[in-house]
Amino acid sequence: MNVNRMSGVLLHVTSLPSYGGVGDFGPAAYAFVDFLAAAKQRLWQVLPLNPTGYGSSPYSALSAFAGNPLFISLERLVREGWIGADRIEGLPGHDGPADFVEAMRVKLPLIEEAAANFLDHAPNDLRARFQKFCHDNISWLSDYAMFNVLRRMHGYVSWIDWPEDYARRKNDALTAVLNSHGRELAVEQAIQFLFNEQWCALRTYCTERKIRILGDVAIFVNYDSADVWTHPEIFELDDDLKPTRVSGVPPDYFSSTGQRWGNPLYKWGLMKERGFDWWVARIRRSLTLYDSIRLDHFRGFEAFWSIPAEEPTAVNGLWVKAPGHELFDRLREVFGELPFIAEDLGLITPEVDELREHFGMPGMRILQFGFSDRGSHLYLPHRFVKNTVVYTGTHDNNTTLGWWRDGTGETERANVQTYLQTIEHEGDIVWAMIRAAARSVANLCIFPMQDILHLGSECRMNTPAAGAGNWTWRYESNALHPDFAIKLAALMEMTDRDGYEAPKEGVEAGHPTEESH
Repeated sequence: MNVNRMSGVLLHVTSLPSYGGVGDFGPAAYAFVDFLAAAKQRLWQVLPLNPTGYGSSPYSALSAFAGNPLFISLERLVREGWIGADRIEGLPGHDGPADFVEAMRVKLPLIEEAAANFLDHAPNDLRARFQKFCHDNISWLSDYAMFNVLRRMHGYVSWIDWPEDYARRKNDALTAVLNSHGRELAVEQAIQFLFNEQWCALRTYCTERKIRILGDVAIFVNYDSADVWTHPEIFELDDDLKPTRVSGVPPDYFSSTGQRWGNPLYKWGLMKERGFDWWVARIRRSLTLYDSIRLDHFRGFEAFWSIPAEEPTAVNGLWVKAPGHELFDRLREVFGELPFIAEDLGLITPEVDELREHFGMPGMRILQFGFSDRGSHLYLPHRFVKNTVVYTGTHDNNTTLGWWRDGTGETERANVQTYLQTIEHEGDIVWAMIRAAARSVANLCIFPMQDILHLGSECRMNTPAAGAGNWTWRYESNALHPDFAIKLAALMEMTDRDGYEAPKEGVEAGHPTEESH
């Protein structure tokens, strides 16, 4: 992935201060894009946009292809005439943590109502666009709609607990649902169309301001998902359609039992025989949503930790080789240059580095990781190469201010002050880290929005392995002060990340060569 030198901001859509209790594609999103443009940021990184299940984690999706209905803006639905303004009065306001349960209770029915109105009253040109959307996405849309309707019919239990005819997708059972619940199925498809329309409008607004979208694709999918229900043959399942081996990572310094994620593993051999058709479809869909893609848990494309499903921890797993080279060869054959960023954090082997470098994917470096001891110096700017993405921190890290307050010991603090600058006041650490990232040789640098706003641990997005309290942070509606944009813009100009096209080699600005006299 070849990119010019630029900078961006990491902010998930849920963190926008939108009306209705959870961030969406409404006015707050457009105001955020205006802030990015004023700050001379050229990239907006989002987390996966898929519909979420238990825990509301964007990495725990009901579908690897569909969009989250809660991201549909009610204000825009009113403006477009699909719902009356009176219907959205009295909903949760713009500020405070995201409340996914409440949004599902009060917002989702209004979105369903708008989708039904769309089906009944859409003009011919829009109806034709809807039909084209359904045709273009036929590989997943009908199955996802059926999955959602069946979930609702069965009280939202996992598909494995549905009656066998539904769990095993018996034709007669699905045909009966098609005949008896046709309206509900059409509403589900219309919701996906409204999601697509609003997201495409927002992306166009970004493009007009020279801002690209960096999306996120999780390597694994949920067991309780439309993907596994629709394509059980490509996952390691037994005759009862239950996982035989699941995903995770082995024990390490941070956990003596490792992490048992529990996602079903792919039958990579079968996928390879089929030309990786499912992955081709997934990336094709992702490239309609994003300009470039961060591949989560990249090392799993070279080898993955395979855990027997009956094991309660990740201790008794083993590394199994994955056909990463063959997969990316196929994707490059289909899509040309691969617009991927590799999330290459954790236990990275020479084989993982070789896979990433072979396909020209930039890796990630997290500044917070660079100050503990000499072995961590690869996360510091003097060790970077150009084809790198540097972060002050990610959605899985504490905020920079929170890290300084709560996550650093004497050694790390001394190393920070040696490497960066004297930190006289705790707030100094935030811009010291932002400047270090911006001044580095890395082509891309990305700042979490919490760092730009100088926020502490209470605004952390995710604490891995924590059972509750994740994914709910939203910034306040009055937080985008122009001074932040002005300060960022000046730094981007000085570090050549503002999109300015430098003169060709041999001609410096204001200094013509002899040939030009």
